[in-house]
Amino acid sequence: MDEFWLIAVPGEPSPGEAFTAIDRETAKHNEWSRNYKWNLPDMKVGTLDTLVSLSEDLAKHDTFAETIARKIAQYIAEVLESDQKDALDENLKVNDHSVDVFLRKFQWDLARFPTRHSPKAIVEMIMKQISQIDTDLKSKSTAYNQLKANLTSLERKQTGNLMTRSLLDLVDKRDFVLDSEYLTTLLVVVPKSSYRDWNLKYEKLSDMVVPRSEE
Repeated sequence: MDEFWLIAVPGEPSPGEAFTAIDRETAKHNEWSRNYKWNLPDMKVGTLDTLVSLSEDLAKHDTFAETIARKIAQYIAEVLESDQKDALDENLKVNDHSVDVFLRKFQWDLARFPTRHSPKAIVEMIMKQISQIDTDLKSKSTAYNQLKANLTSLERKQTGNLMTRSLLDLVDKRDFVLDSEYLTTLLVVVPKSSYRDWNLKYEKLSDMVVPRSEE
């Protein structure tokens, strides 16, 4: 993915003219970059103290948001199949768009973050949603890991050795002595190399073994 820089400059004499001047110097003449303009709505400025306070908290909020974004990317990378590892960028989407496209065509979501609210309130709404994303990620990752563990356990029972796998597909009702007060059926796993020895000696393991009862 390309490297993106977010740059804010005074919109003088107008936002459009400011962008044109920067684009002319960095892109058209020197080919230093490709520039995209974000059309942000006018917001309530509030008091200077509020803006200073928000500025002081910005680094903390930015670090938290970046941490959650990296956790999501890392988890997606972990759950991708081995033959899909190279397609990580294709699976990282923002509103059904690639990260590159989302950044180049960014639009402020007025429905989710109305500009009638103060900057402080908007920041609180954004951080609340990021925290909810973190909570949802933890919940879904826990459910996924549990499902993966259950699947692994099931596969082990189906494909492992007879000491660990399920025997349901190997025995049936006819192999058991049922409804008897004196007899019970035992299932014994014997390696092929020891079967002859087992067949010669199993009757002597206990006084209560029924002779020639092995099947």
